[in-house]
Amino acid sequence: MLLSSQKILFSFLLITGTILAISSNSWLMAWIGLELNLMSFIPILTSGKDKFSCEAALKYFLIQAIGSALIIFAAPISINSEMFYSTILFALILKLGASPFHFWLPAVMEGLNWIQAIILMTIQKIAPMFLICHIVSSPLISDIMIMSAMLSAVIGSVGGLNQTSLRKMLAFSSLNHIGWMLTALTISESSWLIYFLFYCAISVSICLLFNFQQTFFLPQLFTNKNLTPYTNLVNSFSLLSLGGLPPFTGFIPKWILIESMTMAKMFLPALILIVSSLITLYFYLRMAVGYLLLISFKTKLTLNTPSDVSSLSPLFISMNLFMLFIPSIFVLI
Repeated sequence: MLLSSQKILFSFLLITGTILAISSNSWLMAWIGLELNLMSFIPILTSGKDKFSCEAALKYFLIQAIGSALIIFAAPISINSEMFYSTILFALILKLGASPFHFWLPAVMEGLNWIQAIILMTIQKIAPMFLICHIVSSPLISDIMIMSAMLSAVIGSVGGLNQTSLRKMLAFSSLNHIGWMLTALTISESSWLIYFLFYCAISVSICLLFNFQQTFFLPQLFTNKNLTPYTNLVNSFSLLSLGGLPPFTGFIPKWILIESMTMAKMFLPALILIVSSLITLYFYLRMAVGYLLLISFKTKLTLNTPSDVSSLSPLFISMNLFMLFIPSIFVLI
């Protein structure tokens, strides 16, 4: 009971720090919000009480501390100069885990459980992204963000090809999506918000599926005897939706962003992002094909669906197949 109350307390402080950072009217208050968010996330990471979670918490703390120090170092610089905004941008990119400061993200993700991974992939991105919205004020800042976005998309797609750890695979997938979101930020806040909401819904559904199945590595997807054809179908749809394959839900925010980049004449970033998404679809298809084709028919008929997975399967399907029926509503907004 005490442990549960501590988790509730630190989760409340985590959300409070995020809200404080995104609603502040000064960089000092934003820095305080980021620090509150960091110091409340560390106990959540170490709640696993194993060496892997403690190692991940230490790595995360050191990297985030460097990002916070960069924000403090920017304080003496004139607030209206491009040097100030560039320093703040590099600090936020480091906290976000975008390229070229992406090296810590797969290493930290490897030591987390799936619930902690959900927080790192979704909630921990909110405050840096919102703060980046406030500094897109000059061509230099936009160019730095576009370069970071293209580099993140390429590294995220190529880095996930040779991975057998599902957590590292989703970390590189998250890096690829960060590239799309940074590009959306240079266009409009609404484009980023739509993309981020869709990304959160799909990522949460996949992490919860893997958490219920207690699956952490790629070979376990093919040797798990508790998987039925129905569960395999839900897993496959979720992964393909995360990759952005039409007509699944994950394709809609990419469709909107591609239209926006075309109208803004951002042809080179659009080309690089599309090609990188095709590469990420390769290792998603590798898992989906294994689900559907590499398990014998006789074994499929004799298995029972786990109750916790089957009860939530309609929710997961709605997250990833909703746009199959009404895609035009979000395109026309």
